[in-house]
Amino acid sequence: MTNIIHQHTECTVPRMCGNCVLQLLCHPQPGLDAEQLADLDKVIQETRPVKKGQSLFRTGERFQSLFAVRTGFFKTTLANSDGRDQVTGFFMSGELLGLEGIDAGQYRSDAVALEDSEVCELPFANLEGIVAEVPSMATYFYKLMSREIVRDQNLMMMLGNMRAEERLAVFLLNLSQRLQLRGFSANDFILRMSREELGSYLGLKLETVSRTLSRFQQEGWLKVEHKHIRLLQPESLQALVSQPAA
Repeated sequence: MTNIIHQHTECTVPRMCGNCVLQLLCHPQPGLDAEQLADLDKVIQETRPVKKGQSLFRTGERFQSLFAVRTGFFKTTLANSDGRDQVTGFFMSGELLGLEGIDAGQYRSDAVALEDSEVCELPFANLEGIVAEVPSMATYFYKLMSREIVRDQNLMMMLGNMRAEERLAVFLLNLSQRLQLRGFSANDFILRMSREELGSYLGLKLETVSRTLSRFQQEGWLKVEHKHIRLLQPESLQALVSQPAA
């Protein structure tokens, strides 16, 4: 994203950046003076390509930067006591990676690209500097970080005591909402993760994920073609989630 701040006077915003969490940095709103704009220009470093299967950062590495996904899709994982990887999250374009590293000073998970991707790097030292200089940016970033954390917490709370069918329905609805928020189709999308990775994230066996998707298809709620998902009756999935506990 070299010199992208200098492009703030242009009328158009690249599609992949239009709903990014860092858009205010790259395309600041009117009201900042020339010195503040110059400071903003130093915050975000160049974009970084990350090939499919490559790690953006690993557990235990020193925390230095946050990353906004510009294009592509990532998963975060933690190693269980038996050495297996537990998927802890999925991140798409416009979303922020690395927040959990702020507290401990090191990354607490591995971030791995599920397809060829590109990220915008935000060195935390640069962020701290601009926050001190531009109070409005401090408020912006506090809200941004809070929103990302609350989103993850809410999803985990929803999944906590649900049956397999409800967990998968919640995941599909949540993914649909996030895609729509970022300008993509809400009801026609490709699952970038494998069913095994999805099962790891939801706490379900691979067979359970496949069986539940088949059931949803038999009900006419969605259509599955390998990783291609078409939500035909999202309201039915919502009704399943909204049913009172037996």
